Amino acid sequence: MAETAESKKEEAEYKRLHNFPLIRHTDMSEEMRVETMELCVTACEKFATNNESAAKMIKESMDKKFGSSWHVVIGEGFGFEIEHEVKNILYMFFGSLAVCVWKCS
Repeated sequence: MAETAESKKEEAEYKRLHNFPLIRHTDMSEEMRVETMELCVTACEKFATNNESAAKMIKESMDKKFGSSWHVVIGEGFGFEIEHEVKNILYMFFGSLAVCVWKCS
């Protein structure tokens, strides 16, 4: 039992140490990319146990800042094939989560 608690502690510490954003794909401008990435990190940290709330926060913020029709998917194991407006997609990893943010009309 102590071994299980120790392994969970080590796993939590590993995730904490390696909890940085990694962009897999984007075609956004530099300014939009940085703002979106920071927003995604903030939302994932704020709602660490509730991906739905994090996605809602990101979507609402993006709609206000960059116009409507933004979509967000956050999760640990998903695949996707989407159509999006040019220069309006960001696919990144943050810790064990993947975040995809895109705009389509």
